[in-house]
Amino acid sequence: MRRALAITAGTLIGAAGAVAFSAPAYAHHPEIYGTYCQVKGTNTYEFTWTVYNSERDITGEITKVRPGDVGDIKVGAILPKKGDGPLTGTETRTIDRPGTNTTLTVGAKWVRGRTIITEERTVKAVSKGKCQTPPTTPPTTPPTTPPTTEPPATPPATEPPTTPPTTPPVTETPEPTPSVTPKPVEPVRTNESTCDELIISVENPTDKAISVVLTPNKGEAKTLTVEPGKTGSVTFPASEGLTVTPSIDGTEGEPIAYEQPKDCTSGGGGGEGSLPLTGAAAGGIAAGAVLLVAAGVVLYIVARRRRVTFTA
Repeated sequence: MRRALAITAGTLIGAAGAVAFSAPAYAHHPEIYGTYCQVKGTNTYEFTWTVYNSERDITGEITKVRPGDVGDIKVGAILPKKGDGPLTGTETRTIDRPGTNTTLTVGAKWVRGRTIITEERTVKAVSKGKCQTPPTTPPTTPPTTPPTTEPPATPPATEPPTTPPTTPPVTETPEPTPSVTPKPVEPVRTNESTCDELIISVENPTDKAISVVLTPNKGEAKTLTVEPGKTGSVTFPASEGLTVTPSIDGTEGEPIAYEQPKDCTSGGGGGEGSLPLTGAAAGGIAAGAVLLVAAGVVLYIVARRRRVTFTA
């Protein structure tokens, strides 16, 4: 009997693990790095931004840049795979109060199989002090020789032409990519559109708990409270035209639109337009099947030990 219980416990633990890991966890995000310097004697600041892809196997697409496009970092641009190079851009901002207006928000979208992931995050640039102005060398005027009217008595000796020494071009060494991705300064929202649900996750990098009210255009609103340093998520059943409007302290944000992946097909027996079971739903069914098999094994072992005969 103890052996049967041990087998049952092991099976249950395995089934619980299957349920816990049946829903995929994605970490897709734009990796944003920024620096700025102040033009001496002015309130003008020069910014340099670099955005990398967190994913090595798929490209992304830029969906948002705030306060505005910067160089290659613009809406619609393809974010190369990690290792294939970043998107870069420079800009000039006028800042009246030092330390303010030094952030950049970038949103990106990835398509991974039957899931569409979008995420946007805001990162603050790092100050590099005063801008270094390159030295300017005043142009030199070569001396002019007045023309001579009489040819010289003795022709001057012809000196072989000398090749001026060449100065190798100065190549700027690119700054290495920091090993630590800058932490976002505002809550990070990630949206995952699967064939059967819209998953909205909120990461809270601040030092205070935040409460987000998520109101869909179909169904009831849900409230998500996330403690400092934590991440929480809610799900909504997928449907065509679904949008969810987030709000914090009564201030509404941009609506989140569900985007159905291209390869979703109608499931059998579910009626027209029904979506196939994926993610947590499929994992729950599989876990239930595992539990039924485990129960059968336990009954079989108990029957053998007690020599019980099953009759129809």
